Amino acid sequence: MEIIEEKNNEINIFKIKGRLDSKTSPEFEEKIVESSKDGAKNMIFDFKDLEYISSAGLRVILKATKEMKRTNGVIVLCSMQDYVKEVFEIAGFDTFLSIEETFDDALKKF
Repeated sequence: MEIIEEKNNEINIFKIKGRLDSKTSPEFEEKIVESSKDGAKNMIFDFKDLEYISSAGLRVILKATKEMKRTNGVIVLCSMQDYVKEVFEIAGFDTFLSIEETFDDALKKF
């Protein structure tokens, strides 16, 4: 897995390439926690190049979402492959997460 972290004004952007599973999710969680400690309140998770997500990956996203809500922050997910989006829908995450079709749509949420 590769994590590309960028900043656009007050928005931290995480672009994930590869697999987000039990082996790689701790690294992603660490990046999110670091950003949060540095004061990040708004995040976009760009999943255009995400090939697979497991329950461990979902758990990291759930934990990050709870933390952002606690600090009045916002997380928006975008650019998911259909099969990745289906995992979020089956898990019911689409009912409480903002999932946008494109990166530009995600930016409009802020």
